[in-house]
Amino acid sequence: MKRTKLAIFDMDGTLFDTSEVNYRAYAEAAESLGYKIERKKFLEVFVGKNYREFLPLFGIIKDEELAEIHQRKKETYINYLQYAKMNEQLFHVINCIRSEYVIILATTASRKNTEEILQCFGVSHLFDSIITQEDTKKLKPNPECYLKAMEIAQIGSDNTIIFEDSDVGVTAGLASGAVVYRVHGF
Repeated sequence: MKRTKLAIFDMDGTLFDTSEVNYRAYAEAAESLGYKIERKKFLEVFVGKNYREFLPLFGIIKDEELAEIHQRKKETYINYLQYAKMNEQLFHVINCIRSEYVIILATTASRKNTEEILQCFGVSHLFDSIITQEDTKKLKPNPECYLKAMEIAQIGSDNTIIFEDSDVGVTAGLASGAVVYRVHGF
């Protein structure tokens, strides 16, 4: 039986609490270039944002340093996965709807880090497709990643639900025309 509905899930803050993982990886990467990232401030400003938006708040403004820190963060991310927390309730929802819904992960995280966390928790097999920052030109709040998911699944917004946690993600989801469920906590 062909599945005619689509469920799209964001990753960071929705399927997984990765705030501590991201903080530690970015802090280590920034420190290697002589910058200090304060934990409290990081946790307040990074949610749902691209590194080019929040790293300048820590005095990192040169393009080459931003890119280098982001690259180093991607390399060290795997070292901190023990701090990630899985949203077990939301994964239960995925398992309950799999027979009726195409399940797609759409994240602005890198493919490398996305694959690492999915493999760490043994849940890669639950997704019919995965869209990462490398697959889109425009980041949230632009709905491109969600529209791409609908295109891949060949399912319109009228049969699509999106699970998101951040303001920019919710804005992107609503702009796609789909129904959006905001995830709070684990």
